[in-house]
Amino acid sequence: MSRAIDNLILAINAGSSSLKFSLYRHAAGLAAVAEGAIDTSGSGQLTLTLRGGGAPETGATSCAVTFLTGWLDAHFPAIAPRAVSHRVVSTHPDFAAPAIVTAGMLASLRATSDSASDHLPLQTALIETLQRRYPSALHVACFDSGFHATMPAAASMLPIPRRLQALGLKRHGFHGISCDYVVGELARVAGHKAAQGKLVVAHLGSGSSITAIEQGRSRDTTMGLSPAGGIMMARRSGDLDPALAWELARREGMDADAFHHLVNHESGLLGVSGTSADMRTLLDRQATDAHAAEAVTLFCYHARKAICAMAGAIDGLDTLVFTGGIGEHAAPVREQVCAGLSHLGVVLDPARNAAHAAVISAPAARVRVRVMPADEQRMLATYAQAHLT
Repeated sequence: MSRAIDNLILAINAGSSSLKFSLYRHAAGLAAVAEGAIDTSGSGQLTLTLRGGGAPETGATSCAVTFLTGWLDAHFPAIAPRAVSHRVVSTHPDFAAPAIVTAGMLASLRATSDSASDHLPLQTALIETLQRRYPSALHVACFDSGFHATMPAAASMLPIPRRLQALGLKRHGFHGISCDYVVGELARVAGHKAAQGKLVVAHLGSGSSITAIEQGRSRDTTMGLSPAGGIMMARRSGDLDPALAWELARREGMDADAFHHLVNHESGLLGVSGTSADMRTLLDRQATDAHAAEAVTLFCYHARKAICAMAGAIDGLDTLVFTGGIGEHAAPVREQVCAGLSHLGVVLDPARNAAHAAVISAPAARVRVRVMPADEQRMLATYAQAHLT
């Protein structure tokens, strides 16, 4: 695969458990040249896996971006992308729409200490490193909360004193790039009417959220002030009774930093199972491990409740979309989530669900249930392409 290719867009998606990347030709249709992911979830050696097959490659460095740029240099000599598009998870009030990276923007982001700060230091460091690596490229920052700027006040406002609201404390929502991609892809495969209807997107993965979309716009979503809010996730707790922070401070002397680490890194599937944050592992073990089974059940229960709530936010449901690593690949999870949604008109076809078909609802069901691959990198490249002349 070693070759030089010009006129490329590099999309960088740094998440909670992986650094995903894609190279596209800057042309109509954004033809993919290479797509892959570096697993950053463990403490051992980094592994790069390409979409579409090929043996995984291990890195001699613990730095994911160094591994990635070295891999690109080896397989695409003298690469000089026209644009590099970066996913940025930040609640900074000045940034929503995709924008060209400036020194002022980076300074503002570096100075930000917000509820999304677990992601932000890595992502700003990636931008700076890749700016040095590819100085002639146009670097575009794509903000993960931007899609949710259309949420009404009733969805975004926190029920706290107004003096605190004035500090910008509100529900921001995340996974917006994924949701934006789903809306566009739904229009492509099912038509404009479906994309403009009442849509709930269940993005289930290491990070998970459920979003209500109507007329192509976000109306509500489960993640709120931070990515730890909403439903239970791989390592994140999701929403909790605020009294828990007080109880742990009183009983264990837990301070704010320790509590933040607890709800972002020690909870969710990992905390409940006591063994793993990986849904695949827990599904394999649930028949013989009661705690694994309980973690799976609790995850599905949280997702099912949230889908009901999001349908309530838009007064109905036409289409339910499962996306994200769990949403795309875990048929037992989809089955368990949907088992309690018949009152909304959700009925699965078991055979189609087991086969991971594009449409998994029963033919006569009122709500169409779809499985869509998450492709945030393609959306990132689309945003960057709009800035190229």
